Amino acid sequence: MLFFDGGGAPNARRVRIYLSEKGIDMPMKSIDIMKSEHKTDEYKKISPLSQVPALELDDGSFITESIAICRYLEALHPEPNLMGLDPKEIAQIEMWQRRLELLLMMPIAAVFRHGHPAMAHLENQVTEWSEANKPRILSFYNWLNKQLEGKNFICLNRYTLADVTALTCFEFAKWPKINIPDNCHNLKTYYQMLSDRPSAKA
Repeated sequence: MLFFDGGGAPNARRVRIYLSEKGIDMPMKSIDIMKSEHKTDEYKKISPLSQVPALELDDGSFITESIAICRYLEALHPEPNLMGLDPKEIAQIEMWQRRLELLLMMPIAAVFRHGHPAMAHLENQVTEWSEANKPRILSFYNWLNKQLEGKNFICLNRYTLADVTALTCFEFAKWPKINIPDNCHNLKTYYQMLSDRPSAKA
């Protein structure tokens, strides 16, 4: 297999953290988004929507979408389990995955992609949309801080893919400089715990 990495891109980062947690080592090829390498005709044969990351399988086929890649690898390498041991765990992890993706990752992406000068050549920027999403992020931070009261992990009593996504979101939010509010003590402690894991350096 060959992993087409996207450097600092959040979804590529998410898979790298997952690979580290699973102890899976595979060859990688870097795709530089800022140089528009994801939009070349060659890469579109791998990922028709010009998305990173992508995974090339041994039979020459490709999987895109970060969670789909993780799901495939989880089936091949079930331990340590990061995506659920039974129907209830699978549903709980998926529930938190969707919350984090829809209510945190997407608003952060809107702020960054539509508001940061470095993205102007890649995006038809709508500044108003960037500004509109900033309070949504802060509101979710405060809600999430309450949900973490008395908890070490975001949904189960162990580290899961949902925690990988949470770390990815917190790091992504640094790009548009939207930090965790000082009053969100639970969230800050949780973020520090995630950051201290060896996989956070992947």
